[in-house]
Amino acid sequence: MLRRMLAESFGTFWLVFGGCGSAVLAAAFPSLGIGFSGVALAFGLTVLTMAYAVGHLSGGHFNPAVTVGQWAGGLFPVKDILPYVIAQVAGGAVAGGVLYLIASGVPGFDASASGFASNGYGDHSPGGYALSACVAIEFVLTAFFVVIINGVVSRKSLASFAPIPIGLALTLIHLVSIPVTNTSVNPARSTGVAIFQGGWAVDQLWMFWLVPIVGGGIGGLMSRVLRATE
Repeated sequence: MLRRMLAESFGTFWLVFGGCGSAVLAAAFPSLGIGFSGVALAFGLTVLTMAYAVGHLSGGHFNPAVTVGQWAGGLFPVKDILPYVIAQVAGGAVAGGVLYLIASGVPGFDASASGFASNGYGDHSPGGYALSACVAIEFVLTAFFVVIINGVVSRKSLASFAPIPIGLALTLIHLVSIPVTNTSVNPARSTGVAIFQGGWAVDQLWMFWLVPIVGGGIGGLMSRVLRATE
């Protein structure tokens, strides 16, 4: 279990550092910014690369919603949920701290004012979307993300290729939802940067735990039904 927890921590660190780091450091870099598309691709690449690197040890969840979704889908034991979630949140928080250290190397950097790649709704949604819209998109995208993950990993013939569709799915999710919530679908990712933003992001963090966890659980149940039908 210790090795599996370390794998989940390393994987979640890489996801938060690579994905949120691309948003904080590179998205709007003067004249050479990578923009929304670049950030979306960065998140997808973090999952793809770490799933290949340590997925054989832990399953490569890197996300509490995925862990819950795997359990709901009958692919993961309930006794291992809490250790995995602790490891994921710890990895995300360390990544947020390292990213904060790097970003604050620029004179005038203010994590509170910039948002620090945090997720938000209402006034803190990138596009000003209302809470109801943000709940809807986080729920739908998390549920379908888990359906994709469970559908791929439950088929032995696809096991060696699983990180590819999973990484592509996360890229698509970000392409759709960055303007709405800055894309969470992952409570550990949201927590890792919110604690360093330190203001509204912490106040709104409840939604980015509750909705992805519920969405992941529903996605897991959906995947179980689809697998039974098949």
